[in-house]
Amino acid sequence: MEVISVAFYGNRLKQLRIRKGESLQQVADAVNASKAHIWELEKGDSRNPSIDLLQRLAQNFNVSIAYFVGEDPDAPDEEEQLIAMFRELKDLDPDDREMLDAIMRQMRERKEKAKSDGD
Repeated sequence: MEVISVAFYGNRLKQLRIRKGESLQQVADAVNASKAHIWELEKGDSRNPSIDLLQRLAQNFNVSIAYFVGEDPDAPDEEEQLIAMFRELKDLDPDDREMLDAIMRQMRERKEKAKSDGD
């Protein structure tokens, strides 16, 4: 089995955290770890995260452990991303959801127009 670079999963953790828009403290609270430990993981200073912590981190970011440690470069796949987006949409107020719906309609219309112009 290949040794996983500490810097690799630290970078991946940071990318996932930033993409989700969470602070170090929010991630720490979500996975029942200290803020300092999450920071050490991101910096590559913590060499041995437990499998339990990796599972909680992967679950928090809606990715597989394989993706988190670099064995699955294609994840998070489209379905996982859509599920994560749906979960976030549920927390928005109705006006914000309507705004997003209007934006998506405009994007679909633009895509359909570009497709018909290309035919």
